[in-house]
Amino acid sequence: MEPDLFTAAAEERQAKDPSASPLAVRMRPRTLDEVVGQQHLLRPGSPLRRLVGEGDGGPAGASSVLLWGPPGTGKTTLAYVVSKATDKRFVELSAITAGVKEVRAVIDGARRSSGAYGKDTVLFLDEIHRFSKAQQDSLLPAVENRWVTLIAATTENPYFSVISPLLSRSLLLTLEPLTEEDVRGLLRRAVADERGLAGALTLPEDAEAHLLRIAGGDARRALTALEAGAGAALAKGEDTVTLATLEEAVDRAAVKYDRDGDQHYDVASALIKSIRGSDVDAALHYLARMVEAGEDPRFIARRLMISASEDIGLADPTALPTAVAGAQAVAMIGFPEARITLSQVTIALALAPKSNAAYTAIDAALADVRAGQAGPVPPHLRDTHYGGARKLGHGKDYQYPHDLPGGIAAQQYAPDALHGRRYYEPTRYGAEARYADVAARVRARLHGDPE
Repeated sequence: MEPDLFTAAAEERQAKDPSASPLAVRMRPRTLDEVVGQQHLLRPGSPLRRLVGEGDGGPAGASSVLLWGPPGTGKTTLAYVVSKATDKRFVELSAITAGVKEVRAVIDGARRSSGAYGKDTVLFLDEIHRFSKAQQDSLLPAVENRWVTLIAATTENPYFSVISPLLSRSLLLTLEPLTEEDVRGLLRRAVADERGLAGALTLPEDAEAHLLRIAGGDARRALTALEAGAGAALAKGEDTVTLATLEEAVDRAAVKYDRDGDQHYDVASALIKSIRGSDVDAALHYLARMVEAGEDPRFIARRLMISASEDIGLADPTALPTAVAGAQAVAMIGFPEARITLSQVTIALALAPKSNAAYTAIDAALADVRAGQAGPVPPHLRDTHYGGARKLGHGKDYQYPHDLPGGIAAQQYAPDALHGRRYYEPTRYGAEARYADVAARVRARLHGDPE
């Protein structure tokens, strides 16, 4: 069976019995006006509006669209809406499970459909970054010849994960994370709409707040949790999705934690200060509170990256790469697995030797610059790559360090007003002891400082 027949069968089942489909599918927008969030893409005259034929400019010329954004922000939804608005067949594939064979089957089906019935096809390819270069190359003929309208989705930067020929032929649309208000509006619509719960149940504020924490800006996750809570309430014969019922349904306790209030900052602060104080257990406790409260994992990962430079620095030069790798992994996998990555990074940072020398060094240098202590660049360091530079004395008497023993040239680098000024004061903790020794030796060669 061709992949598009699966989609057709699913739509037929939904038409016969809407309740058989998941709530997230039933609440899928039918028009661009029903899309939640992404207002920067939905303004009148935008490329997305033109793509569906709205506006005076007519349809946009692109035959391929790349949707880049976090999970649960509406990439699949937008592809579906485009197909409906343009009256095209909608075929969905995932690069996780599909390969070139499946893609070619869809393209062949699209060509037959276009020739026999005059109906074009939208191919929605999710997770395109998981396709190899050769697999992405296989899409080019279909895009260039407009056999399909390709709408590809990715959570990774397409400038690194999508081949240039495909990127250059595509309309790139960047989706923003949904705000709490966006998700709240979606939940309330799902409770009231005939396609959703049709007003059969009510959702109190405390239960709604818990759903927002669980969702973390992911619309699909919010609707899935609401559906679980609604099912549990109906099974009990209740007409309200209470907080207790919701907790049971999604197997998560409601943590008293306001992501927009003081506790948001208090718990985040406590996490970082526990890492700074090398209390690994306290750090894990605060991490767990943030995870359980539905905190955005990317926010936690960003805080950990800052801590790696601010509190550890060169005492453990692997701390920052560890935190950056953790942030990349979190962005790729999301919750629930991301909790393990965040735990690994938190433990590594808490137990690492500590130094704030990099933090104090740049702040000291900034203080001098802001105080007006800059001065002209010494002539021998000035740029010589333009006509007349040499006549101005630029580069004169510059010593090339690579030509000298030890690779160090005893010449002035800082402006006159700051010659000899020291910003970096390394500690003797961890690996920074080695940097302290190197800095002392180099300064002795440059300035005659005692080692």
